[in-house]
Amino acid sequence: MTNFQPRGFTVLPPVVKNLLIINGLFFLATVVLEMNFYIDLTKILGLHYVGASDFKPYQFVSYMFMHGGLWHILFNMFALWMFGNTLENVWGPSRFLTYYMVTGIGAGIVYIIWIHFQMAPTLNDINYFLETKDIAALSNFTSTHTFRLNETSGEIWRSFQEFQGHIRMLNINPDNALAKQGALNFLADYKEFYMNQSVVVGASGGVFGILLAFGMMFPNAIIYLYFAIPVKAKYFVIIFGAFELFEGVMNRPGSNIAHFAHLGGMLFGYALIMYWKRKGLFR
Repeated sequence: MTNFQPRGFTVLPPVVKNLLIINGLFFLATVVLEMNFYIDLTKILGLHYVGASDFKPYQFVSYMFMHGGLWHILFNMFALWMFGNTLENVWGPSRFLTYYMVTGIGAGIVYIIWIHFQMAPTLNDINYFLETKDIAALSNFTSTHTFRLNETSGEIWRSFQEFQGHIRMLNINPDNALAKQGALNFLADYKEFYMNQSVVVGASGGVFGILLAFGMMFPNAIIYLYFAIPVKAKYFVIIFGAFELFEGVMNRPGSNIAHFAHLGGMLFGYALIMYWKRKGLFR
């Protein structure tokens, strides 16, 4: 898979160039709309949990062009150009774009699967109480679940304060119908809020897919880690893959990095390259 020779090398081939432009425009639009019109473009175009009310199917594509900050987009766009320009020169625009989109969408799919298993226990507990109205189940849920709510959470923050009052009343009298109904109403709203909090943005899934492809195509190419430490591409990919797997499994509290989305991009990239190889498209 390393016999390809570019017919002509372009520093900024068309697909990479247009991806850089589109990502830049989306980032600019995100900042301008938020500052001037209070429109949260991330809420509209970021990839939400499939069961959430804010989820839309097009988000599997649109999330790839959204970013959470300046350093986020700069890192992704630099990596896209650094590794993507070589791959596009070798593969051609059509195959490169296909690969990029498949890995990006695949990363979103893997992320949704992973986050489902993360969210399922909480959603199951909420659904159980909503269906059974079991006060013991409510008590167990409130004692084990961390409500990540504060004054910036919107209207639900006021509802949460009322909910806490209802819980205190139910602790005194579990048969208090008014308090029980208040708790039911809050948890129905909180379930929706909770599902909508899981949002992923960024081109990282596609970028990690590109990184994997570069390592498979040019395993002995030298990459300078931190611009100083020379590492062969094949080892660079293994190191980054192992790091993402470790961090994903550790699932550190407060981390806002979708490690399994990165791994998903690499997984779908590997599957697509192997498919092309079996079809004889790689010689």
